[in-house]
Amino acid sequence: MFKSSRRLFIQSVAFSAGALGAGKSAIAAPDGHAAGYDVAPASEYLKTIPRKSGDPMVFTASLDTGPIKATSGGWAREITTRGLPLATGIAGAHLFVNAGGAREMHWHNSAEWAYVVDGNCQVTAVDPDGQLEVVNLGPGDLWYFPKGHSHAIQTLGSIPCHAILAFDDGLYSEHGTFGISDWMSRYDAPTLSQALGVPSDILSANPKAETYIMQGEILALDGPQAKVAKPLARDRTHRFPLMSQKPRVNTAGGQLYVASAGEFPMSSTMTGIVLKLKPGAMHEPHWHADANEWHYVLKGRTRVTLFAFDKRVAVAELSAGDCAYIPSNCGHSIQNIGTEEAEVVGALDSGAYRESSLTDWVSQAPRHLLANNFGVPEAAVASFGRKRTVIAAAG
Repeated sequence: MFKSSRRLFIQSVAFSAGALGAGKSAIAAPDGHAAGYDVAPASEYLKTIPRKSGDPMVFTASLDTGPIKATSGGWAREITTRGLPLATGIAGAHLFVNAGGAREMHWHNSAEWAYVVDGNCQVTAVDPDGQLEVVNLGPGDLWYFPKGHSHAIQTLGSIPCHAILAFDDGLYSEHGTFGISDWMSRYDAPTLSQALGVPSDILSANPKAETYIMQGEILALDGPQAKVAKPLARDRTHRFPLMSQKPRVNTAGGQLYVASAGEFPMSSTMTGIVLKLKPGAMHEPHWHADANEWHYVLKGRTRVTLFAFDKRVAVAELSAGDCAYIPSNCGHSIQNIGTEEAEVVGALDSGAYRESSLTDWVSQAPRHLLANNFGVPEAAVASFGRKRTVIAAAG
């Protein structure tokens, strides 16, 4: 064994010496083997890497045809990772509360974000420090509750309230929701009497299970109940009037509204977005380096192109009621393919909003680098200098 090792060592030294003596341009073995400094170009190469075969990943689902959970005061539908396996970071829901209805007090083991689509509601929240907030919301407003903040939503006025919700946990649902009626129904009346300091005969009439969304008397939009609102300071409030703000992006193709923790300090783990696209317009190809994105089509028709893991591309067309989940760092674009304005509402699971753009890359990279990447003369990429618009108009 010693003789064999010695022989291999002598051969290696001799080969290296010969290669260096002939100059560093000496051709190495065709498999790219390197001994010393004899690395050389491969003798065979591919002009491009073949695309991988196989089915594209499923990243969309219909939220509004999913199972419904309805009680006396309204209903909710949800999409979690059970229904859309890719969506491990964010779950979504559609909440509808009748006039006079109230989603009972509850809390989550995840943060909850919501966008009020129609109607008005009163949100009541109590934070872990025992601080109470009561605020009234209307269309275009957001609410956000960090995990563990107890909250309730009650409709104000004669028009039902409905909202699109997102949670920073793909399994939020029954996995981590705690309701007051469900919890209290597990105790007998004497035990609750001791805990709450009220007569046990009052507690004996409590519901024997979860009420979820309970029907009650209609509360006037300008009635005494609406006037008990008690908003907290900007850095502690659970409400943000997103659509009364100026859009972050406003072009001939549409608008992008953003509510990150910078604008809405309470929303420390999620950023809300509303995207409006005119017919043919597109939210340009981009990616989010440190956040997953979940969005829901409020109206119109869109085409979403996803450049996903394992070099797979998937394309899906969405209509009102459909939702999409974009994993972090996956490139994607959203285009309005309908004849009316498309409106998309969504959330990212980060309090900071950062968007990397394909346009930024090709407009700022040196021309010689782009020419090399695409295998064309520099003159062919000279026009790749358009500044990023985020939303590109049709044509």
